[in-house]
Amino acid sequence: MKYEPVIGMEVHVELKTKTKMFCGCENGFGLEKEPNIHICPVCTGQPGTLPVANIEAIKKVIQVAQALNCKIPEFSKFDRKNYFYPDLPKGYQISQYDKPLSESGFLEINGSKIRITRIHLEEDTGKLIHPVKNSVISNGVHPSGADYSLVDYNRAGVPLMELVTEPDIHSALEAKKFCQELQLILRYLDVSGADMEKGQMRCEVNISLSQDGKLGTKVEIKNLNSFRAVERGIDYEIKRQGEALESGEKIIQETRGWDDVKQITVSQRTKEEAHDYRYFPEPDLPPLHSAEVLKEILALPELPQERRKRFGEEYKLPADDIDVLVIKKEMGDYFECVVSELKSWAEVSEPKIEAEKLIKLTANYLITEIQKLLSQSNEVFQNLKITPENFAEFIKLTAQGVVSSSGAQMVLKEMLETGADPTHIIEERQLAQLSDETELEQTIAEVISQNQGPVEDFKKGKEKALQFLIGKIMAATKGRANPQIAEEILKKRLQ
Repeated sequence: MKYEPVIGMEVHVELKTKTKMFCGCENGFGLEKEPNIHICPVCTGQPGTLPVANIEAIKKVIQVAQALNCKIPEFSKFDRKNYFYPDLPKGYQISQYDKPLSESGFLEINGSKIRITRIHLEEDTGKLIHPVKNSVISNGVHPSGADYSLVDYNRAGVPLMELVTEPDIHSALEAKKFCQELQLILRYLDVSGADMEKGQMRCEVNISLSQDGKLGTKVEIKNLNSFRAVERGIDYEIKRQGEALESGEKIIQETRGWDDVKQITVSQRTKEEAHDYRYFPEPDLPPLHSAEVLKEILALPELPQERRKRFGEEYKLPADDIDVLVIKKEMGDYFECVVSELKSWAEVSEPKIEAEKLIKLTANYLITEIQKLLSQSNEVFQNLKITPENFAEFIKLTAQGVVSSSGAQMVLKEMLETGADPTHIIEERQLAQLSDETELEQTIAEVISQNQGPVEDFKKGKEKALQFLIGKIMAATKGRANPQIAEEILKKRLQ
């Protein structure tokens, strides 16, 4: 490429706390069904009110900072970021400017370190609602031709973490992977649901094109509310800026929005600089001493990259399977509970079954069959009725050949619907695989006598005829015959 993309990210994350950042109002993340129900004089900026910092929000930001290899300064403070907009009730936002809670970290993506400039804490804004003409709201119908906006302050004051990276990203795909890995870390730490569709995680991109090492003009893209939008927005902007430069146009520093319908970026306003916000220290909040907060923070849980490495070493699973079990954390936790049961059983099983075989079988059924059945029933994994103990028993029975593969699918489907014990289902529905040679001999003799044509074809060397006969045996036993044993007996009879 003639131009190299230079990309930095700004990510805002709503933190999972019981109350808002500077008051005691319930934190509903702005998802409340009724407007302005979780508000008070503090979060609506009434004169004479004083903010009090939410210590849980501060702890959560420091946890994220530790997970992302950041330095935690001894001293940090809050500042006022001054600007006027209807969704900002005080006329300023309490944020952090020159003394953030953390700085100088990194997140590794595919072997490349993406440096993190800072992670700081601030309060979220309210939401503007732009009614459609003649639309109905709780107090009636808007007058025809109404031209105004409504403000919902439920979200005002929700704790908001902002993470800023260095311009170390060089492709749309790398930016998307960075955001996905960050979301995983936030969920593993349980600091946020980080659901982009609900606005709990909002990504903004700063992008310019460099040529011969010379940086171009930076453009910011907002309204990226999905990973797909992050990737497509960057790809579009790379193309737009490249074509503009080729035609001799100048790129202006501006903020652009992503139009998800048209799949384009559109100009919104010229970009503000830091001095436009007239930052100054928040006079109503004392400085923060991070060492005191760090003492109260427990050790970090296992993070996604650590879990990937451990799953590879401990369970010897393929990389794709590990990715699914890491991304779907609840499934990964469930998988480990099942494997723990199976490892104990494998040591005393007769005949011996290798633990590695049981582990792979567990992963296959969880990732393929369980996900397929959940999708068909419009259910989520968190509502799975099958206990880890029953799933481990199901894997044992399948590995031992007690049920055929088709029988196993029927058992699993009923387990998913009822949560019943697999042994009970197999007995009740007579799904046990038929391996008794004496019983099979009689059925095979009948199949041979009724299908002399295929029998003669097999004797003439046509292998397909053997599969035809095995199919007939399976049909006659309603799928219960052990196909391996049936094939051995059939071959002996036809020799």
